[in-house]
Amino acid sequence: MKKLFLSLLTLAVALPSQAAETRTLPAPVITGGMPLMEAINARQSGRDFSARPVDDQTLGEILWVAWGQNTRGKRTIATARNLQNMQLYLATPEGAWKYHGATHSLEKVTDENLIPYCTKQDFVPKAPVHLIYAIEDNTRGHNHVGSAYQNVYLYATWKGLSCVIRGMIDIPALNKALRLPEGQTVALHQCLGWPENK
Repeated sequence: MKKLFLSLLTLAVALPSQAAETRTLPAPVITGGMPLMEAINARQSGRDFSARPVDDQTLGEILWVAWGQNTRGKRTIATARNLQNMQLYLATPEGAWKYHGATHSLEKVTDENLIPYCTKQDFVPKAPVHLIYAIEDNTRGHNHVGSAYQNVYLYATWKGLSCVIRGMIDIPALNKALRLPEGQTVALHQCLGWPENK
């Protein structure tokens, strides 16, 4: 039995590990834009989505304002006690991706389409961008999610995107599909896209 175990262990070590699929995003443009006070005044939730796709530059900037790193190596949002205990995922029909702010890249975590777990309202499937915020349970992670989705709202206002934050989602199913470890949970879902008149 011991020999069999050692043989299986040797085989497992010898097999090449399958690297996760990754995507590097275009660098965000961090100059210009709408004056802050105008963006705050104009910010609103929008549930009107067209079929127009969101380009990679815009997608990368959405992710960067939510959970990226600025030119000083700091997060684009404040985190309580610098815990940084939030994860950001992008859901697409082709699967879900984890966003890494330090490298401004996406790492695929599943081929499963998770959008149906977020579609308790009719307008949701029309949105081309789906952000899923996950946190360590029983911590201040909810505060971080609030900071992140507000940054996304302000960016969407400047860019002319429809944007809405949502809690009507199947959290247990998303936790399982994302293979979140014990102690972590999905908190909220945010969808974005171009409105019909854009």
